[in-house]
Amino acid sequence: MKIQDKILAVKLLILDVDGVLTDGSVYVGENGAEFKRFSISDGAGIFLARAAGLKLAIVSGRNSPATTTRMKELHITDVYNGTLNKLQPYEALKKKYQLSDHEIAYVGDDLIDIPVMERVGVPIAVANAYEPVKALAGYITHARGGEGAVREAIDWLLKQQGRYDQALRDLRDSLLNKSS
Repeated sequence: MKIQDKILAVKLLILDVDGVLTDGSVYVGENGAEFKRFSISDGAGIFLARAAGLKLAIVSGRNSPATTTRMKELHITDVYNGTLNKLQPYEALKKKYQLSDHEIAYVGDDLIDIPVMERVGVPIAVANAYEPVKALAGYITHARGGEGAVREAIDWLLKQQGRYDQALRDLRDSLLNKSS
């Protein structure tokens, strides 16, 4: 199957967190509280993906209350936190949504992401990803993780699918209806 056919088939986008939705840094206070920096632009991209009808999921190697909190804000319910073997939640998501590998895209940045990236139809790497991850990618963002890379990946995917403009209109209409 050609990459363009795989792009058109994508129904689920799975995102890594640290190094993809964040810059990979973790801030820890003296009382052990953990803080992460998330891009608001990436959040807007997630709402755009949802407006286009894409299913979204998070698979993170670290168990993080900060990630859980942010995903609740973004209304992402398929959140796998603290999962070093990312193939297990990947298979669970495939089964839950009755999808094939070629109907899934994944955005990753490091070694832990490689097993899933080798399986999905559309593997995507962020600009600052580890070189072996970039070598697997069907698309590499120009933006670094935590700096709009997820938004760029979503925009690219929706434009390739020919659904970007309609998704923008649908999101705008949805936001206008909520403010009325």
